[in-house]
Order: sequence, then C-alpha cells, then structure tokens
Amino acid sequence: MTKLLHPKATAVWLVDNTTISFKQIADFVGMHELEIQGIADGDVATGVKGFDPVANQQLDQEDIDNAQDNPLFKLKVKFNAAAAGEEKRRGPRYTPLSKRQDRPASILWLVKFHPELSDGQISKLVGTTKPTIQAIRERTHWNIANIQPIDPVALGLCKQSELDAVVQKAAAKKAADGEVMTDDERRKLVSTETSLGMEAEPKIPSAIEGLETFTLSNDEDEDDEDKRGDSDFADADSFFNLPSGDETEQP
Repeated sequence: MTKLLHPKATAVWLVDNTTISFKQIADFVGMHELEIQGIADGDVATGVKGFDPVANQQLDQEDIDNAQDNPLFKLKVKFNAAAAGEEKRRGPRYTPLSKRQDRPASILWLVKFHPELSDGQISKLVGTTKPTIQAIRERTHWNIANIQPIDPVALGLCKQSELDAVVQKAAAKKAADGEVMTDDERRKLVSTETSLGMEAEPKIPSAIEGLETFTLSNDEDEDDEDKRGDSDFADADSFFNLPSGDETEQP
C-alpha cells in the first residue's frame, strides 16, 4: 500500500485550497477530524507549509472534484509503481559507522544467550554478514580474545521489540519441530517482559544445603537406638525372669 507523503502538510493544503469536508480529509491523511478542524481554526500545524498532493502525484484533480461534490467520496492515494515493495527489507539492515565496531560484541551476546537463533536472523537483527557470525560462533574471529558479549538493545543496534519478536519466532519453530526445551532454554526463549515477570525458582540456601540428608541420618540413628533399646530391654527381662528354685533340676 502506497503511503501518503507529509500527511499534516497535505491536510493543510487541502483545508486551504478545497472545500472537502474535515471527515474526508481526516480519513485521507490518517488524522483525527478534530485535528483537521484545529488546522482550519489555526490552532494546529501553525507555520506548516501546505504540500500539494496533485503536483506531487498523490492525488488527481478529478478525485478532489468528486470529493467536493460528494461528501461520501473517499480519497485514495495514487498508486506509484516505483514505491511498490519499499517497506520490504532485503539483506542486513544498515548500521551507522559509529556503531559498526559494536556488532561483534552484540553477535557474541546473541550466540551465547540465544543459540537457537539462526545466522540469518542474527544478520537481519544487527546488520552483519553470515561469515562474521560463523567466525564468532567458531571462535575464529581475529579479535575474539577482546570481544565481550553486550546486549544489542543496549548498544542501539536493534529495538527490544524486534529482539523479542525474533526470539518468539525461534521458540515457535523449536516447538513446531517437537524439540524438548529445558527450563533454562524456555526462560531464554520468552520475551524480556515475560521473563522479568516470572517468579524466581525456589532454591535451597547454600548454608543449609545437605540439611535434609543430615536430618534423615539423625532419624535413622534414632530408629537404630530405638531398636537397640528394645533389644536391651528384652535381654534385661530375660535376665530378671530366671527360673525359680522349684523349677531347678535337683542333682
């Protein structure tokens, strides 16, 4: 779909040069009807120069005439064949020169904490090439000894929403393939917001580790003592319950 260039400036021109209704202009430029009314009253877009959509091949004069005659007529941006597919990104994204030296650190971070991401996904995310990613995966990069993993979001190489979307896509693919994920992998595959909202897993403090084993051994010792005590009492009873003199055989 062809997008409108300079929508607010186009709205200013239509308000100043046509009798098209505010509703029609608002629907065409993607603004609210009250904003268009504010432009007409001089409260909105003060100082904005009007942008002629006819001269810039975004509207035909015939469409404007039809819209002025029919309040229900909807304006549409003219199709521009040269703009077809302009929103589709092909290949790695452009990375400014000032941030290109940070890409190896972000690649190492992604390889370390999200190994499920493919080279193509990492390439599109931070704007790099597959040979560079492969060199960092195999630790054959010429500067691998000095590279420290850093979150690409913190470096400004991508947005958090973009990273979350790629991670979620990798999670869906892994689930579709039927691979079993460990708890640690599952925590990595969820989005950052979801991961931060998850409850921490209960862990036994290191100071009391082995307490259950110690208690169990004490219980076992007490059971052994009870058993030994019972046997001792049994021996004592047999000692005091000796046969009487009458029952003793006479020589």
